[in-house]
Amino acid sequence: MADDKTIIADPGSSIFNPPKKSAACLVQYSGTNLGKRYVLDQKEMVVGRAPTVEIVVNEQSVSRSHAQCLQQGDEIYVADLGSSNGTYVNDKKISTRQVLRDGDIIRLGNIVFKFFAQGNIENVFHDKIYRMATIDVGTNIFNKKYLVEALETEVKFSRAYGRPLSIIYFDLDFFKKVNDTYGHGVGDGILRDSATLVKSIVRKEDIFCRYGGEEFVILLPATDAKTAYELAERIRTTFESHKFDIQGHQIKQTLSIGVSQLNPKMTTPESLLEDADKKLYQSKTGGRNRVTI
Repeated sequence: MADDKTIIADPGSSIFNPPKKSAACLVQYSGTNLGKRYVLDQKEMVVGRAPTVEIVVNEQSVSRSHAQCLQQGDEIYVADLGSSNGTYVNDKKISTRQVLRDGDIIRLGNIVFKFFAQGNIENVFHDKIYRMATIDVGTNIFNKKYLVEALETEVKFSRAYGRPLSIIYFDLDFFKKVNDTYGHGVGDGILRDSATLVKSIVRKEDIFCRYGGEEFVILLPATDAKTAYELAERIRTTFESHKFDIQGHQIKQTLSIGVSQLNPKMTTPESLLEDADKKLYQSKTGGRNRVTI
């Protein structure tokens, strides 16, 4: 694995679980977590205020165990669990379980969700509310807010089900020089086209975010460090051989990358991100245009 472009800092395990088909989901349409997506990937998932339920909504108008989403065959149902304020589907209060259709609006107390059916994940990304809350305007990928929430969810899921979780943290080498030489318009074009280039390489289930400035993070569910490294190296070599054409300027752009896998010593979701950041720093101090793992 080691070569002149790679620093080995902490090799991970070699376990890799293939991703599942995209599941149905709820997107929150009100409250402090506006735009948050809850994947319905279990047979039974309770929504409520209690910290022990599968979908936690910290809102006083929502009961501790308010409603339940149930999957039977290809259908997903919602049922009220005797909540104080009731469960509504398309503004009609339900008394028995009701099958959900793509685009249905669900209200629990003051909290509103929109339901997206299985296989309709593309519609989520085009949804206006979802995009306003989760998408970075300059690059058209997920923003830092979404990353923080997704990281917390994926760490919890990884530990509950014993599946690996890795992260790729990278930034653009000498990007200030690009802005100083060509102007911020060209710099913005590099950021936008860099995001597009990476999106063409990562898998659909990977969570690709702009963390800030010229820094980007890719969250990799069900992925060990070895597989994450291979993806990071593919991204690095793609950039190394690529030439950006921005406003008539032909510009070469390389990356410095850090890769980390969640391990038992990491006590918080932020610990995983911080470890990847340290590896990124090693790549930069080691000469840039390299991957540290």
